[in-house]
Amino acid sequence: MADVAAMAGVSSQTVSRVANNRENVDGATREKVLSAMQVLGYRPNTAARALVTGRFGAFGVVSFDMGAHGNARTLGAIADAAREADFSVNFMGVRTQTEAAVRHAVQHLMLQSVDGIVLIESQILDTPSLRLPPSMPVVVADGDAGHRYPHVDFDQAHGAHSVVAHLLGLGHRTVRHLAGPHDAFSARRRAESWRRTLTDAGAPVPPLVHGDWSAASGYRAGLGIARRGDVTAVFAANDQMALGLIRALHESGRDVPGDVSVAGFDDIPEAAYLRPPLTTVQQDFEVVGRHCVSLLLDQIEGRTDGPLRKEVEPVLVVRASTARPRRGGTA
Repeated sequence: MADVAAMAGVSSQTVSRVANNRENVDGATREKVLSAMQVLGYRPNTAARALVTGRFGAFGVVSFDMGAHGNARTLGAIADAAREADFSVNFMGVRTQTEAAVRHAVQHLMLQSVDGIVLIESQILDTPSLRLPPSMPVVVADGDAGHRYPHVDFDQAHGAHSVVAHLLGLGHRTVRHLAGPHDAFSARRRAESWRRTLTDAGAPVPPLVHGDWSAASGYRAGLGIARRGDVTAVFAANDQMALGLIRALHESGRDVPGDVSVAGFDDIPEAAYLRPPLTTVQQDFEVVGRHCVSLLLDQIEGRTDGPLRKEVEPVLVVRASTARPRRGGTA
């Protein structure tokens, strides 16, 4: 720090203010200090900074399945929001959905000196609620940790309801559902809303078909659905499964949406360019990232008067993959 101060012609206190991103430094001085830092290869000592500020400047993120589109987008959004708040992000993947595995991941992140942790889709299969060290600020994103921690989630029920209501409103007698994995929190929420919407409308509730979020599982399910001439509408729990489903229907000689309307969930970037363009539910992951970081900072800074749960409402995007049925469906 003394070398940087000497090169920039400022005091060590000014270098400290720039290193800690304080606002009470004029632009020209800040540029001189930053230039000297770059020339000398200066990096702030995070341990020393933590002694002064009480922060390490890092968040941890724990997730089960980063192959899932929603989880990957949520992680990216958290990283973006953390960077805006001058925090970095350390990530730990968890293969088994047990409390022991999650606690091990959290302990590993704590050894890396993080200020708070986000759990993404934290469905724990072997315990009704998750207990973590009380000293560590925790936020749950899109999952169920026993409602013990501040929570950020999409309104999965509203999103699924909007899809099913849209298809029923087009005149389909009922809607088949290609659900996600049994152990996925978001998949269960979407399936429950699908069933409830059909029941409230007095529509038949067909048997569930489960996939694993992949286009391949949607394709396999689609081959079976294509053999049923009475199916006129399918709601897939994510866009990748909808993509595979549409291919299976096309290969089986079933037109989309002429014979079968198909809708998805997530609004992946490719959804608007499928053939036909996919009706789906759009989720704003950037808002989720900002809410997660905001809730962590509230805990770190001792603010206890804010909401402990923030819900983001998804938006139905209607495209050409859904239409009125040519004839009434029965399943």
